[in-house]
Amino acid sequence: MALIYVVEDDESIREIETIALKNSGHEVCAFENAGSFYKKMEELLPDLLVLDVMLPDSDGNTIVKKLRTKQQTAKLPIIMVTAKTTEIDMVKGLDNGADDYIKKPFSIMELISRVKALLRRCEGEKEETLTLGSIVIDNVRHKCEVDGEIVELTYKEHELLKYLLVNKGIVLSRDRIMLSVWGTEFEGESRTVDMHIKTLRQKLKTEGEHIKTVRNVGYVAE
Repeated sequence: MALIYVVEDDESIREIETIALKNSGHEVCAFENAGSFYKKMEELLPDLLVLDVMLPDSDGNTIVKKLRTKQQTAKLPIIMVTAKTTEIDMVKGLDNGADDYIKKPFSIMELISRVKALLRRCEGEKEETLTLGSIVIDNVRHKCEVDGEIVELTYKEHELLKYLLVNKGIVLSRDRIMLSVWGTEFEGESRTVDMHIKTLRQKLKTEGEHIKTVRNVGYVAE
């Protein structure tokens, strides 16, 4: 199983997260502040990070941005845990580089489910075939099929669908999609994502329903 780091200043929540993840078969190291977390990161990198937004010596968003600037942690899977529930807080976390978020209070089952989904995404990046419903993407032959029939996609449509399937169950902001698929963070280009999603849904026909819109945030494949 995975090595997971938990950074949470609330002792009771930290203990609950640690026990739940260990019971799911993962190895867990827990930290109450950013300082101890950074020190451990110099020794050993985890497979996934569960990070609280509000910490006594730092801010979760600041930590995420710092990790994303370093080559060795640029693609580290990160789930942010926040007591803030407004959409702007959620968008900020995703835009700063977090892969997913959980709002407090949350259930143990939700935490485990999110962790599984994110780890599955990491494994999916290595897979030759990705599936969702009757959608099948062959990464080796660079082709897409729906119900056994080939669907003609442009290069960007294929890369967009692949990115959505690799991140099944994870809400992706438009900016994050732009950066990953188009390689740019250029503001104002979110309409490019929307138009490609629209075309992709049309080409996938009824299976296009698997690509869902998350209002004011982005998209999720489920």
